[in-house]
Amino acid sequence: MIPARYRLAVLPLLLSVSLLAVAQNDTTRQVRKGWNVGVLPSVAFDADQGFQYGALTNIYYYGDGTQYPDYLHSLYAEAAYTTKGCGIFRLSYDSKHLIPNHRLSVDLSYFPNKMCDFYGFNGYATTYNKDYEDKHKAAYISRAYYRYHRDLLRLSADVQGALGGAWYWNAGAGVLHYDVGSVDIKRMNRHESGDDLLPDTASLFDNYVRLGYLGKREVDGGTHPYLHGGITYDTRSQLQNPHRGIHADVFFTYYAGIGAMNRYNNLKLNAAWRHYVPLVGKRTTLAYCIGAQLNLLGKSPFYLNTYLNQLYLQRPLCEGLGGGNSVRGVLRNRILAPGVAYANVEVRIRLVDFRIKNNMFYVGINPFVDAGMVLQPYDAVVADPHQYLLQHEGEEEAPHRDTRKTHAPHVAGGCGLKVAMNENFVISADWAMAFDRQDNGKKGNLYIKMGYMF
Repeated sequence: MIPARYRLAVLPLLLSVSLLAVAQNDTTRQVRKGWNVGVLPSVAFDADQGFQYGALTNIYYYGDGTQYPDYLHSLYAEAAYTTKGCGIFRLSYDSKHLIPNHRLSVDLSYFPNKMCDFYGFNGYATTYNKDYEDKHKAAYISRAYYRYHRDLLRLSADVQGALGGAWYWNAGAGVLHYDVGSVDIKRMNRHESGDDLLPDTASLFDNYVRLGYLGKREVDGGTHPYLHGGITYDTRSQLQNPHRGIHADVFFTYYAGIGAMNRYNNLKLNAAWRHYVPLVGKRTTLAYCIGAQLNLLGKSPFYLNTYLNQLYLQRPLCEGLGGGNSVRGVLRNRILAPGVAYANVEVRIRLVDFRIKNNMFYVGINPFVDAGMVLQPYDAVVADPHQYLLQHEGEEEAPHRDTRKTHAPHVAGGCGLKVAMNENFVISADWAMAFDRQDNGKKGNLYIKMGYMF
C-alpha cells in the first residue's frame, strides 16, 4: 500500500507503466530518426523538497539515426515549483555536433528556495534532533529550524574536445549568484493560520551566525564567476544507462568573489570514477560511482560548499551531500564541509522492452546503496547550538567545540524503478532509507525525477 502522502507523486509514473502494460511486448531494438519530443507535466516528488508541479520538455534530434541511441542535439526546458518552496526554472542545450568534434553544453537556471535545508557543519558532529521541527513534540522549536533562505542564479558554458582514444579535455566558465539569509517568517506566514503559523524563533542558521561559525560577509550570499578545466576518460557504450564502460574525470574549479566577497577566492578539486560492468548481457549492469570534492586553496563560503561541481549537468541542481541527487535517503545538505567524498553502488536490471508505434520503451529496477563522508572538516562546532545557547546565555567566552564522529560515513540504501523512452528520456522513482536516524528520522523517502543519477 502506497502511503497517502506519496500517491499523487507516484501517479505520473504509474500512468506511464499502465501505458506500457497495454502495449504489445516487443524486444526488437529499432533505430530512432529525426526529432523526438518528450513533453510532460513537471510532476515529481522529493522527500526533501516536496511535491513538484510545472511543465518540462526534452527535445532530441537523431538525424538519420546512424549514431542512435546517442543524439545530435538535445534541448531541455523546465519551469516548476514545489510545495516546500523550491523553484526550478531551467533552459539547457547539449550537443556533440554544433561545433564539429567538440561537445558543447550551455545552461541558464534559476533556483529560488524559501526553505533550503541546513543541518550544520561536519555531518555527525552536528546533532540532528527531529523533535525540533515536529510541532507535536515537547521539544518543538519550528519546522523552519533546519532551514534558511537560498536563491541561486546560474549561467554556465562548457566545451569538451578529443585528446585521442577515449580521452577528452574540458574547459568551461560560468557564474553563480547566491542570495542567502534567514527564513522570511512573515512571508511564509502570509498563507498560514493557527497551528501552521511558523514561530518567530532562531533557526540553526541564526545560531551559527550568533556563534560566529558563519562570517559576516557570507551570510548574505554573493556573486562568484568561475573557470574550470580538466580531463575526462569515457568508454561508455551510451550516454544514458550504459551497460559497459568507464566514465571518469578530474578537474579544477577556480571561484572568484565580486565586491565584498573578494576574500573568498578559492580553488577546488573534483574527481569521480564511474564504472559500468555487464553482469547478464545488456540487461543487468553493476554501476558504481566514487567521487570527492576538496578545497585546495583559499576560503570557500559555506553556500559554495553545498554546491557539487560538475563538468556536465546530469540533474538540474546537485546541491550538498544528502538527498535525491547524491546520497538518497540521507537528508539534503546533511554532510556539509569544505571537502567531502561520496559513493553510489547499484544493480540496474532491465526487466522488459516495449514498442508503442515508433517509440521504444523499457522498464527497469535498480537496488542501490549510497554513502557520503567528510574529508576536510570545518573547525569543530557545537553539537547542538540551541541547547548550548540556552545553557550559556549571556556568557561571552568562546563556545565549547565538539569533534565527535566528524569523519564517520553516512550510509543509506533502497531501490528504484525506471521507465525509459528511446533510451534517453527516463522517468525515475527511487525509494531510500538512511541507516542511522541521525541522518533521517523517516523510514521511507521517495524521489521521482528525470534520468539516472549517474
